[in-house]
Amino acid sequence: MTVPIDLIDLADIDDDARARLLTRSAVPDESVRTQATAIVNQVRDGGDAALRLLNERYGGGTPTGVLLVSETEIAEAYTQASPELITALEAAAEAVRSVHTQQLPQDQRIEPTPGVVVSRRWTPMRRVGVYVPGGGATYPSSLLMGAIPAQVAGVSEVVIVCPASASGTVDPAVLAAAHMLGITEVYATGGAQAIGALTYGTETIRRVDKIVGPGGMWVTAAKLAVYGTVGIDLPAGPSEAAVIVDETSDPAIAAADLLCQAEHGSDSIVMLVTHDPAKARDVLTEVGIQLDRLDRQDIVRSALVDHGLVVIAPDRDEALAFTNEWAPEHVSILTGSASADAEELTAAGSVFVGRWTPESAGDYATGANHVLPTGGLAGAYGPLSTEDFGSWRQVQELTREGLERLAPTIRTLADSEGLGAHAACVDVRLTTTLDEVPQ
Repeated sequence: MTVPIDLIDLADIDDDARARLLTRSAVPDESVRTQATAIVNQVRDGGDAALRLLNERYGGGTPTGVLLVSETEIAEAYTQASPELITALEAAAEAVRSVHTQQLPQDQRIEPTPGVVVSRRWTPMRRVGVYVPGGGATYPSSLLMGAIPAQVAGVSEVVIVCPASASGTVDPAVLAAAHMLGITEVYATGGAQAIGALTYGTETIRRVDKIVGPGGMWVTAAKLAVYGTVGIDLPAGPSEAAVIVDETSDPAIAAADLLCQAEHGSDSIVMLVTHDPAKARDVLTEVGIQLDRLDRQDIVRSALVDHGLVVIAPDRDEALAFTNEWAPEHVSILTGSASADAEELTAAGSVFVGRWTPESAGDYATGANHVLPTGGLAGAYGPLSTEDFGSWRQVQELTREGLERLAPTIRTLADSEGLGAHAACVDVRLTTTLDEVPQ
């Protein structure tokens, strides 16, 4: 059965309609942000007691539960996990570590003019919190994506927060992944309250320098509320994907890639882009066939009906241009010129090129990070990376000769801005002889 998905022909809409089509945001609405702010402030003011109460109210733990998961429980989750799961986690971890090791920033030393040295020195953060979604689903892969780049960067303390089940326990697969990485600080808490705990600290949880990891709208709203008090990776809304096809594309593969991201949640956004209307019809037919085979078909159907879209472009160039404007989290390119088309994409979180590159490969196994910008932010943000777990120092060192070369520029600009002390701190140096410098 064909799923009713909205179809837009770009040739039939004006600039205002196109702008509305492109308008979306990773930022939750004002009411959610207001409530999330109130939640993090409750944790700030009430500590562990408030955190447990909020866990009970919103999910993520029990009112009497222990927040810190014991090292024994973490280790037991690993020993009791199936060999197949451990093998898969190890393979994924190895790939993530390999990719992110290559991202380690290198210090720089630049001498723009003789006697003037400007350096950039990168240092890792001390303590980072990784949010791992949970409660109703299991995401050990998200733990790998947040924790491994932090470890590669040299972060000395990596902390995990994850919503607990109704019984107050964190999913064993998440704990197994933590044990595999040597992480022993795991807390059974989730939602906006977990963000508050990582930001402000409680009697049990010490505050962190930065919070990373995917989450729902409450987590996103909470991260935005605390930004400035603590660092965050980026605001990320519902999962989204664009699939680009042409007359050469396999409809079954295109349908599978659309369904892959739609199953994340009923608020997932998926879009088929093509200049071939006949191919679009073939893909939609295949979507209906494959949908009936899925365990989460109710969630997927809701995402497709409420947030699915087919965009018909006049030609290949316009299809790519529109995709760049939309700046999606994931882009699958299934055209006959996939590699060339990928070169023209300038705004996308993660790009999957050709029939042999499913989106799920990037979610789990290639080593690329799956914490990605959404809501059109892919034009300004990139995937979570190793350098997100450190910061740069800018260091300058001049010789006397170097300062003499720069002095006219400094004096002229300082005078033009009326900042005499800026010029004076140059003059006091250059009018002092070496014999007068205190030892």
